[in-house]
Amino acid sequence: MKIRTHFITLCCVLFAGQYVQASNLQQAESRFVVSNYAKTQYPIVFAHGMVGFNRIGFDALGMDYWYQILPDLARNGSTAFATRISPFNSSEIRGEQYVEQLKEVMAITGAKKLNLIGHSHGAHSVRYAAGVMPQHVASVMTVGGANQGTIVASDVMRLANQTGTSELLNTLISSFGNVIMWAQGLDSQAFPHNALAAGHSTSIEGTAEFNQRFKLGLSLSPCGEGKYKDQDIALYSMTGNQPVTNPLDVSDAAMKALDLLSASKAGANDGIVSVCSAKFGKTIRDDYPWNHLDEINLLFGIKGTFAPDPVAAYRQHANRLKLQGL
Repeated sequence: MKIRTHFITLCCVLFAGQYVQASNLQQAESRFVVSNYAKTQYPIVFAHGMVGFNRIGFDALGMDYWYQILPDLARNGSTAFATRISPFNSSEIRGEQYVEQLKEVMAITGAKKLNLIGHSHGAHSVRYAAGVMPQHVASVMTVGGANQGTIVASDVMRLANQTGTSELLNTLISSFGNVIMWAQGLDSQAFPHNALAAGHSTSIEGTAEFNQRFKLGLSLSPCGEGKYKDQDIALYSMTGNQPVTNPLDVSDAAMKALDLLSASKAGANDGIVSVCSAKFGKTIRDDYPWNHLDEINLLFGIKGTFAPDPVAAYRQHANRLKLQGL
């Protein structure tokens, strides 16, 4: 009986949630809805960060950027979409790509407003959208967002300039962008790639330029919170603060290396983005025991043994929006 119960549970986890492809959008759908806990008034639309993707591989065997997060939201009543934008490019180009897909979501659903969530460089995308179409944005949440840039990007850009390897770096990393597109079953040239533009956009210097034009929700004091609401848009952020969380996670070594080489110079961080840079709007929590990839449950949900479940954190945020009529 116990084996049978475990088997049924496993089947539910594997098959209850699925994605429906609509151009560069992926809408999460569920074969059954277990509750209305996360049923927001407006759709939730996600923006991935640098090196991001929707799903690498195939429906039956693949890895999602927002691993298990969107299917869980769908099972709990949400209408949720994942967008696909350039893995490497400037904040403005990625922002425009995101905005076009937001318009598509509104056309598909008939919604007049949307709830936006962006991770890492995706924080710039959701902030860009809130800046250019505020009348259609109900809320914005940044997760591990490079809202003040990252010292990691600044150091990489500085080193490339000093060694004269900028163009070589751009060619190599932009080529990796082609691989990411190919791994999603797409034309490698489906989106333009510019690694130097991406690096500058996420550097402290480049983000400062971006912030001059898109000020909504930014910290009102050094490492402080921003306005909780502006232009009738609810503003939130959350982030992790531990580069290493689980020795079984192969990505933790990279997070620790970045922390030691660069990120730690900015104080507490998730391996890439400092806690202070992640501040935006109302802080939900800035001390999750997560690293930069745990924040999106990446690498199949491997996290610290006693760390909160990232999937639950997004579900709770959806409920937070629901209770506000958003």
